[in-house]
Amino acid sequence: MADAIPSMEPAPPPLLSLAEVEALARRAHSGQTDKAGRPYAEHLAAVAAGVRERGGSDEQIAAAWLHDAVEDGALSREWLAGAALSEAAKEMILAVTKRADEPVEEYTARILATPGALLVKESDLAHNADPERLAVLDVPTRERLTAKYTRVRALLGLSAP
Repeated sequence: MADAIPSMEPAPPPLLSLAEVEALARRAHSGQTDKAGRPYAEHLAAVAAGVRERGGSDEQIAAAWLHDAVEDGALSREWLAGAALSEAAKEMILAVTKRADEPVEEYTARILATPGALLVKESDLAHNADPERLAVLDVPTRERLTAKYTRVRALLGLSAP
């Protein structure tokens, strides 16, 4: 019986842990604030917690931490392509990344077509539409965002929060 020949290809690097993904997301968005002037990392933490509370996987939680990183320019698509993340997490991040001038129907169709992405977007919408968060915004902004989030939820087949 011949001995198995060991593979000459190097082993892939280990995937980032959730703690490493969180730290990376916090660094990538450091200094950024949301529309209410709060540190942006609070939104990321809330979306990740929402995914966890909804029974999401570690891949979905990682995607939640990084869900706005490419869209906001905090991390590049090239960085994401080479990142030590599962392909599923990368696909979810790209699915929830809104593209410039992209019709909302195409955006939501991509989310629905990507396994795991809907839960990430559902948690993102839940935090974005939180009445306490919206209450600190001026009335026109609050009304515009409420209508936007309602439309996206409807296109995704999500019930009201």
